Amino acid sequence: MAAPARFRARHGVIVALDADGVDACKRTIDLTAAVDGVVGYKLGMTMVLRLGLAESVRQLRAHTDLPLLYDHQKAGPDVFDMAPKFAGLCAEAGVDGLILFPTAGPRAVDAFVGETIRRGMLALVGGDLPFPDYNVGGGGYVADDALERIIDRAIACGADHFVVPGNTPDKLRRHAARLKGRLARPVFVVPGIGPLGGKIGDLVAAAGGASVYGVVGRAVYGASDQTAAARALADEALAAG
Repeated sequence: MAAPARFRARHGVIVALDADGVDACKRTIDLTAAVDGVVGYKLGMTMVLRLGLAESVRQLRAHTDLPLLYDHQKAGPDVFDMAPKFAGLCAEAGVDGLILFPTAGPRAVDAFVGETIRRGMLALVGGDLPFPDYNVGGGGYVADDALERIIDRAIACGADHFVVPGNTPDKLRRHAARLKGRLARPVFVVPGIGPLGGKIGDLVAAAGGASVYGVVGRAVYGASDQTAAARALADEALAAG
């Protein structure tokens, strides 16, 4: 079994390929893959629903060898016995990592995280989104401490990459402090950069020495100069570290 993908810089950005068209996603890669600090790409539903996962990966591989992370919007809140099927298909398609939100309970964490790691992919584990009304405390439906409990269970499965909202530095600071001493090299992937209010430099500072990778979509693919937009965000991350 191959070792899971690792990112080429200690801090940086992961570009979300959420543009409407397939050609637009490829163009974003072509304009950003050589930027120092761009460490990978997040593949979501727009391209996959058009082409299928395996064909999407095949076409994108012609444009980059950086890690391709699949976001199934969000995999994990499902019956735990679906995990081997899901992880198997994703591994067969050639993705490097999976974004997982196993909110269906402890068995979902064990199954989805465990199967992802077992099949040689990187498990990026979350359970919180960068919206004020996601958790119960903000008027939403998900327990305020859900991500803490998911992370604790995921660590027992071997995970060390976690998805934490990027527009709330205090949340990242709290999670980083909790993991200090428990993991040698915790990694945080932080959505919510740019239009949702997060600043990558602030998040690197809040992480207490852990690696931080901001997930950026519209701030890059929606920019008139995508290369410059990606470089500005990546430079901010690298300078903060």
